[in-house]
Amino acid sequence: MTMSFVEYADRDMLAIDLADKIANELVEALHHAPRATLVVPGGTTPGPIFDDLCAVDLGWDRVDVMLSDERWVPTDHPRSNAALLRKRLLVGPAEAANFIPFYDGSPSAEAMIAAQEPDIRAKLPISVALLGMGDDMHTASLFPRGDNLRLALDLHAPTLIPMRVDGVPEQRISLSAPVLRDALRLHIVITGDDKKAALERAQTLPAEEAPVRAILDKAVVHWAP
Repeated sequence: MTMSFVEYADRDMLAIDLADKIANELVEALHHAPRATLVVPGGTTPGPIFDDLCAVDLGWDRVDVMLSDERWVPTDHPRSNAALLRKRLLVGPAEAANFIPFYDGSPSAEAMIAAQEPDIRAKLPISVALLGMGDDMHTASLFPRGDNLRLALDLHAPTLIPMRVDGVPEQRISLSAPVLRDALRLHIVITGDDKKAALERAQTLPAEEAPVRAILDKAVVHWAP
């Protein structure tokens, strides 16, 4: 398989179109199974997509929502990805979804994984995944210099990976690359010329240097200036 690339005239059109695609894919998934799993990123880029998606009435009470990754901070912390979801996605009709936060008050991500990984694994495979990508070509919390990147990229990686990165203040927890690759529908959203250039670089580098490369061949990339 090869990466698909969709270009939009502007970010508003991207948000509207991608929210519609994700909604339709969730509806399709719910036609074939009693429940569907939606994985989404944190950060500012997906916010407008969430604003459109949350208003769609699609049987949210049968949807399990998880983050692709999380900072190891309480869910009311300003840097919590869960906090963003509660403000932008888990509102309106989407408030009925079953949100599965990674942060559970354990002293470390490792402790949470030991206790919760079987329950997370039971929600797989992912029905629809929406991911982002950083200028350094990371996706989820799979960072080029992450202490557990090699494990996260392994074909037999566990479901969840704790990750620490020099220069990043909080410990992270992330779904592993194989789990993301196994999503039935996989989308990556990026904006701006810098991200487009980073995507082009990622296609020429090994996954150890550009972690997003590990999933690009399964993904549809959506870009707007």
